Amino acid sequence: MRGNDALEHNPKIERQALEALHEPLFGWCLSRSDYERTAAEDLMQQAYVELLSGRAQYDGRSSLKTFVFGVVQMLVRGRHRRRASRLRLATSVGADARGVDYPDFGDDAQAKRVWTCVQELPARQRDVIELVFCRELTIEEAASVMQISLGAGRAHYDRAKRALAVRLADLNDADRQEARCV
Repeated sequence: MRGNDALEHNPKIERQALEALHEPLFGWCLSRSDYERTAAEDLMQQAYVELLSGRAQYDGRSSLKTFVFGVVQMLVRGRHRRRASRLRLATSVGADARGVDYPDFGDDAQAKRVWTCVQELPARQRDVIELVFCRELTIEEAASVMQISLGAGRAHYDRAKRALAVRLADLNDADRQEARCV
């Protein structure tokens, strides 16, 4: 974004506020792009084009953070629809689907465990957990980004936390039993 007129098509967005969202928004783009950096950068650029051109018009009814995350979510939905069409076509001719590339946690076994458990959650539960814990949105903002009601957002959040607690407790119990056997 160069110059003061960069947001002339979206006058309710302040440049500094948008710049402050860049890092958490890029994290969300990475997540939505299966942690493929180039795909996330493309998604980020596409979101900025939507904002700068005025095609995504901010009206101030939600927080800027919620709005911008929602723009990315809508772009991702469009990509998923296009990918699903291509995948159906590829499957019909016998092509293989590409695997998912996950982030590298190095030697942090606990982070790997939590990430694995989060990835096993149903899609909406996984999304609300990521938005709240990783992207620092409120449950209300996450529900808005996901285009679900606040009640549904709270329900998905609560179910996800309970499922994660059970799954992580099971893993810890298994580790304790394995340690006793050694």
